[in-house]
Amino acid sequence: MSRFYDSIEPNVINEDMLQKAVEEQGPQDDAGQLAKKEGINFKEVKALQLDFRNILKIDNLWELVNLTKLQLDNNIIEKIEALDSLVNLVWLDLSFNNIELIEGLDTLVKLQDLSLYNNRISRVENLDTLLELQVFSIGNNNINDLENMIYLRTFKNLRTLNLTGNPVCDNEVYSMFIAAYLPNLVYLDFRLVEENMREMALMKYQYAIEEMRHGETLALAKQKEWEAREKEVEYHKMIEDIQNLTDSQMAELKLVEYNDEITKLYETLMSLEMQLVDQLEEVIKDFERNILDLVSIFIENEQGLMAQCRDLENHHHEKLLETAINTLEKIVKSEYDEEMPDEVRMLFVDKDTIVNAVNASHDIHLLKIDNREDEIITKANNQVYNLIEKLQVLQDRTCGLPPIPTLCS
Repeated sequence: MSRFYDSIEPNVINEDMLQKAVEEQGPQDDAGQLAKKEGINFKEVKALQLDFRNILKIDNLWELVNLTKLQLDNNIIEKIEALDSLVNLVWLDLSFNNIELIEGLDTLVKLQDLSLYNNRISRVENLDTLLELQVFSIGNNNINDLENMIYLRTFKNLRTLNLTGNPVCDNEVYSMFIAAYLPNLVYLDFRLVEENMREMALMKYQYAIEEMRHGETLALAKQKEWEAREKEVEYHKMIEDIQNLTDSQMAELKLVEYNDEITKLYETLMSLEMQLVDQLEEVIKDFERNILDLVSIFIENEQGLMAQCRDLENHHHEKLLETAINTLEKIVKSEYDEEMPDEVRMLFVDKDTIVNAVNASHDIHLLKIDNREDEIITKANNQVYNLIEKLQVLQDRTCGLPPIPTLCS
């Protein structure tokens, strides 16, 4: 794990390095080019990759307050530092460095995945605030104290642990010891902790674990008792301070207190309202897509039915024209014996007259079919667009957020 600094000059994380890294990892399209010209807002960066850059010292990360993933592996870092502002960090990779001591992680309370693989660490410690930790990789280090692993019992969410490559793994009871003292662990050194081994481990270390649990229960009870006393002392101190206040000071204090409570309530309500707005927006979008699809299917079916009506009308026209011509021939030959209304008989003067009359009737029928089709399509489109417009108005009204209310003195 040793590194030779004389081959390449060690680096410190500075603004130029951060700028270059963000540009390399950002989009290379027009939006990315525009961001390069206008400057990068480090507060918007969520993930940062700084591996293989010969970094010796961590620094200048204070602007990356919304960073959730940080990759610092394969450098020559000797000390974990300057990470205090990264309070939203969820994933941190410090593997393949020269770190000897676990430190500087106290503020990273949201951290879930931590890799310190291949460093020079000899003891697991100083992780007390990382209660969300789920994955911890600290293989290929100098850890040789099996008892030190009991420290990891604190982390109830820890499911994956990698210790492979440490001297402690050479202990013949290593796997059973870990399985017994870390009952919530699912994977150890990339292998599933089997239930039969867990049961055997619990039997082997039963008395020691029961004694430890008893000690943990007593310690927890003492901690709660101490916290209760501290709260009581703070309460009495607050009462004493209040008793020493004048009426105007009391009113001012209450005013500040009420305004703080109102602000907290406002922020909570606004947070819930923003969630509701987002959900409403998604629901409206889904509804718009579905209703437009339904209308499209309806119009397609309606056009199909109208096409069938046109085919029937064409067929009817052909049969009617054929019947009319046959009737005309019979009238001319005086073979038509049935009674016929005078207004109808007037059409049977000659072939041109009867053909024109039948064609005119056909054109009128087709026009009615076309008009009915257009009417149905227009009505369906208007109804859906009016509905969507009403939903958009409702959404715009919902998005209007009121200012923070306050009480005046």
